[in-house]
Amino acid sequence: MKRQQRKIIAAASAGFLLGMAGAVAAQEVRVQCYSDSNECEVTGEIARRFEAANSGIRIVIDKVPFKAVVEQLPVQLAAGEGPDIARVTELGGLNKYYLDLTPYLSAARVKYWQDNLATTLDWFRSPEEKASGKGIYGLMSQLTVTGAFVNKTLFEQANVPLPPATATWDDWMAAAKKVADATKTPFAMAMDRSGHRFAPLAVAYGAKIFDDKGNPVIDDGYKTAARKFVEWHKAGLMPKEVWGGIGGSQYRDAFDEFVNGRLVVYYSGSWQIRRMSQQASKAFDWVVAPAFCGPATCTAMPGGAGFVAFKRTKNPAAVAKFLDFLASDANYAELMAKTENIPAHLGVAKAGVNYQVSPAAKAALNVFVADVPKIAKANFDLQGYGLNRAMFLPTAQRLGQAVAGELSVDEAIKRLAADMDEQVKSSAK
Repeated sequence: MKRQQRKIIAAASAGFLLGMAGAVAAQEVRVQCYSDSNECEVTGEIARRFEAANSGIRIVIDKVPFKAVVEQLPVQLAAGEGPDIARVTELGGLNKYYLDLTPYLSAARVKYWQDNLATTLDWFRSPEEKASGKGIYGLMSQLTVTGAFVNKTLFEQANVPLPPATATWDDWMAAAKKVADATKTPFAMAMDRSGHRFAPLAVAYGAKIFDDKGNPVIDDGYKTAARKFVEWHKAGLMPKEVWGGIGGSQYRDAFDEFVNGRLVVYYSGSWQIRRMSQQASKAFDWVVAPAFCGPATCTAMPGGAGFVAFKRTKNPAAVAKFLDFLASDANYAELMAKTENIPAHLGVAKAGVNYQVSPAAKAALNVFVADVPKIAKANFDLQGYGLNRAMFLPTAQRLGQAVAGELSVDEAIKRLAADMDEQVKSSAK
């Protein structure tokens, strides 16, 4: 009897140990994710299906604030730490930490990525790799386009017509001021505190962004836009607290100001559509205006977030397999439909996305999609530039100081240019 009990205990122990070994053998992939709306939740839904088809791999979605991705992730990576995968917006700037997925994909799948995601693969590559066209480092989880959300109800109440598709920034500001004055709205317009958001204004007014040698430059067009922008704040047309109320290069949006009826026009981007549908639509009718124009061009700014894998991962094959799963036609289309984002996947874009959205959201998406062909080359180049933060961050910091009255516009521009040059030079060391 005792011998039989010992056999049962031994068998149970062996089974327990085998179970433990199986648990240890399971490959865990941690995904650091921030959401503009519900991107992390939808990615998690797709991850559960991936796990069901790949029992030896566990996907853990760690949702974090956007600030953590911008400020903490680079520090973690520099220390040899961090997640296996992250959803980032600094696409090329972190390239030295990226894992090339190519060795872990079949030839057929490499061709699939090249055929369907070619327009954005360069954004993740180093300058050398851009020249050769080699390396698959990331999957765009959304293609974003900047643009203006307009409180249509306020325009109707003021009996002011919406400006035409070819209207300039000045035209829109003048119209928004009329509406604000007539409806007692505090401000005509606001823009997210971001150098990325400022870039379309700069290029519309003639900024070249890069010189003949391909180096970023603060030229006359950029200076014209900067002076105009600060003057709008001084004239009370834009709320100073958005750009001038915080220090450094910190990001701040003006979504709450718009939803709460304090703005006539809000310059942000396509990633805000879902939030607009959920919050703004309860209070007023809104529309998205076509890309604002300037003397040089009418343009928006491309952007977006992408999932990238890091060299530090202990499970590179599993990481590549999961990102390839996300990139498949059906899963990518689901990601776009449920998050209400613009696809960077050519096959999915051609087939069309079945958005289950309100008429206002669908109209907004159509405007943003129509703006993509209008985007100036300088803006596309800036988004793909590995050191674009060298321009984006000083723009937010220095123009923020000018808006707050801490610097004159000329002083802000001078320091902005110096900051940018310093950052570019230090990165080359």
